[in-house]
Amino acid sequence: MLSRTLLLLSASFAAIPAFADTVWLTNGDRVSGQIRFFDGAKLLIQTEFGGSIPIAWNKVATLESDQELLIKEDAVVGERAKSLRRGPSGKVILVNGEAPRAIELASIQQIMKPKPVIEDFTWRGNIDAGLDYERSESDTDDYDIDLKTKARHGNWRHNATAGYHRELTNDLVTTDNWDGEYALDRFIDEHWFWQGRLEYKRDKVEELERQRNYGTGPGYQFWDDELGAFSVAGLLSRTAYDYTNGEHDNFYALSAKWDYNRYLLGKAIEFFTNGEIGKPLGNVGDFSLDAEIGLRYKVTDWASLNLKAERELVNGNEGEIDDSRYTLGFGVGW
Repeated sequence: MLSRTLLLLSASFAAIPAFADTVWLTNGDRVSGQIRFFDGAKLLIQTEFGGSIPIAWNKVATLESDQELLIKEDAVVGERAKSLRRGPSGKVILVNGEAPRAIELASIQQIMKPKPVIEDFTWRGNIDAGLDYERSESDTDDYDIDLKTKARHGNWRHNATAGYHRELTNDLVTTDNWDGEYALDRFIDEHWFWQGRLEYKRDKVEELERQRNYGTGPGYQFWDDELGAFSVAGLLSRTAYDYTNGEHDNFYALSAKWDYNRYLLGKAIEFFTNGEIGKPLGNVGDFSLDAEIGLRYKVTDWASLNLKAERELVNGNEGEIDDSRYTLGFGVGW
């Protein structure tokens, strides 16, 4: 009898869900899991049985949570609630150690978990691949692979990107280039950081065959949360151009970088854009531009379809690059 009782108790404890949040729906159903965020249209909740589930906000009657959440009733001001308690239909109760207060669900614009200023360790990234084979009067093979990853530990953030693009038309190589970049950010406070960066580009077709760049400068992180991130940086760089005719350019340049992404429809779609625009200091060229913009549609928690447009424009004394690419492909993220 004792063994049977212990077995039943063990089974009961094992059956207790690891998530403590509950969402009650207007039709009387309820969903248990971990609330990830709410962006004005969809409430995303992570469940054990169905993964991440987006719920239309107008179908939510009330909710409760034991985790600390940031509740925004307008676009700027947010309140950190130590926990949420179930309220009457159409309301939720915020608990902050003072007198709990009930607010209307209709007044809430965002819900998300507050991000600490100093993070222990986070690592995220994605790999996108695009392949295109066309067989007609002109046979075309197009390959495009891009890697982007970030890791943060304490006040330090590591950023790395790499890409490879090759195109053949009737077995003639018309595009063949690759690039890599590493940047290290040291955060001074929640928003300001200082960046150091190394970059290398190699092109086997264009007149400008090699670009080397290293620079440093301040940056500002506008936000970085469950709904996306946006940062800019201004850099003073030392740049070297190598041309196929043996000529070289070495010069200083000023540049501005941006990195923006935003999740939509309960993280089902991601809009992103990043790039850099630079101005040489000296009689070397007019300017340089390297930018991309695109969308990712999540098929699963880790797989996505992506649509991207990329533009690289460089004007040097002995040659130039003017390259536009449009790709549709498959990617994985973590």
